[in-house]
Amino acid sequence: MLDQKLITKKVLYVSHDIYENPLITRYASREMAGIWSAQTKHSTWRRLWIALAESQQELGLPITNAQLTEMRATVDNIDFDLAADFELERRHDVMAHVETWATQCPAAKPIIHLGATSCYVTDNSELLQIKQSLLVIRRRLVQVIDQLAKFAVEYRDLPCLGFTHLQAAQPTTVGKRATLWCWDLLLDLEELEHRIDTIRFRGVKGTTGTQATFLSLFEGDHDKVERLDQLVTEKMGFTARHAVTGQTYTRKFDSQVMATLNGLGQSCHKTGSDIRILQHKKELEEPFEKNQIGSSAMAYKRNPMRSERMCALARFAMSLQAGADATMATQWMERTLDDSAIRRLAVPQAFLAIDACLILYRNITDGMVVYPRTIEKHLNEELPFMATEEILMAGVRAGGDRQDLHEVIRVHSQAAAAEVKQNALPNDLISRLQKDAAFAHIDLAGTLDARKYIGRAPEQVDSFIAEQVEPVRERYRTELAGEAEPVRV
Repeated sequence: MLDQKLITKKVLYVSHDIYENPLITRYASREMAGIWSAQTKHSTWRRLWIALAESQQELGLPITNAQLTEMRATVDNIDFDLAADFELERRHDVMAHVETWATQCPAAKPIIHLGATSCYVTDNSELLQIKQSLLVIRRRLVQVIDQLAKFAVEYRDLPCLGFTHLQAAQPTTVGKRATLWCWDLLLDLEELEHRIDTIRFRGVKGTTGTQATFLSLFEGDHDKVERLDQLVTEKMGFTARHAVTGQTYTRKFDSQVMATLNGLGQSCHKTGSDIRILQHKKELEEPFEKNQIGSSAMAYKRNPMRSERMCALARFAMSLQAGADATMATQWMERTLDDSAIRRLAVPQAFLAIDACLILYRNITDGMVVYPRTIEKHLNEELPFMATEEILMAGVRAGGDRQDLHEVIRVHSQAAAAEVKQNALPNDLISRLQKDAAFAHIDLAGTLDARKYIGRAPEQVDSFIAEQVEPVRERYRTELAGEAEPVRV
């Protein structure tokens, strides 16, 4: 039986007669979608206009308390239909919202947007949205790091085949492999933290960034113009401003933010691909719900749909980087408007896609299933080849000639490999060597303990958790609580 509450929520959320962005209707969280909603955007515009008017009043411009009170009382009460009508007439979204608000605040009408350019609200509001979104991404990321670390500890010493060139290689452990995924995310966290720590407000810079209009408003008082910029920055929760701007803040920042999201996409895609390969080998499996259907035709199938979706969304997010880079590179002089449409699409969607990726990542790691016997079976199929160096050393210790023994092993290894490949027979290298006089008195069975070949993998897991993960857990302890968010349809 389907959850009626979920159905009700989706009915409110979906329109069936126009295209709906699947990032909103299927993949990303409502929290992230809310940050990039029209309500959040335009309420933030109004808060920016209030902060500007408050600061102008504090610095001596004739703005009354009654005007400010009128503005504050209607900050979230937006008539979007009226704004759409104004925009259709004016062909200008910012002025459409100025005029819409002016109908609600007739007393404040003369001072709304006083001295400002459109980018005062558009750029500054987007910086606020980016900051909020980065904080959501950080919370999701540290939760995935925490969960992966738990998985690594649980399987710290479970030997498994390592792979280089996607060919069987020296064994590692399931837990050690998980630390590789986790380390990528820790590097992403460093980048994310840097972006959060260094985000700057555009501030009050004027039409081409010269603050000329504000200088006129304050009758040539440079100190008041500088103070205005500082006051608004502080009121909107920022400590740093862009040192200089044209009409917009530099689109270099967008490129840097998108690069951070791109990096997260790379990490999600890499892990998702690994999980898909391991599920193909039946060594590991992502969660599969009781009533989940893997295929409409093949009822037995358990497809890695979460990992596949994570890869797809990560690839989409990664693809958006090129547009951000090109936009930065082609901003002429103080600004050109060809940045607007692409940024409306790319910046929110990059955040929505990575939000969805991390929800999937957490969901996968929260319920990942490991099959030790299958892992052992695959390892044992290859282990005789991997044990040949140990076998060689055992023969030398027993008094054999290293070069002669090496040739014996080489010949038998090639023959055993041929049987495996050509006739699909088990790897019989050990039995071949046992029958050879050169190894008659060697305990060959004793060389087949997989734990002899995993090196320091378990100890590496221990030190990795202690030195790399625990500081993150301590730093973000309050953000680690809560279960994994369920994956949407």
